[in-house]
Amino acid sequence: MSEESTISFSLSLKDNYAFTVDFGDAGTPPMTIDEMPPLGHNEGPNPSRVLASAIAGCLGASLLFCLRKARIEVPAMHTDVHVTSGRNARGRLRVQKVAVRLAPSVPLDQQARMTRCLEIFEDFCVVSASIREGIVIDVQVDTQPA
Repeated sequence: MSEESTISFSLSLKDNYAFTVDFGDAGTPPMTIDEMPPLGHNEGPNPSRVLASAIAGCLGASLLFCLRKARIEVPAMHTDVHVTSGRNARGRLRVQKVAVRLAPSVPLDQQARMTRCLEIFEDFCVVSASIREGIVIDVQVDTQPA
């Protein structure tokens, strides 16, 4: 049986190529995303960085969840993300690879107990698992009068 949920939010053109993202949640402040020069003014992260941060954040949360369930202390964690972009066969710029390095701080006497979590945590990251399997993207354009 499939469990399905839906979230909705909106983006509004701020100026040039910058958009304000309103997550529709009183506890989450709006965010600006923008393209890098020469298109945009770098007023916020570009969509590729937002995608990569979603992947890294989800992987980090999945690892933390598993380690905490295993009663392994993680007082800190640092994550490095490297995004590689390049042109596809049609000459279009695409994200080709997102490399994520998770570095949890774990007491030496607990590190041996991490093995099971390291084997399974990626499978519980909604974002990276979805991207790896493919996501249906339905696009509709409704022109509005200016």
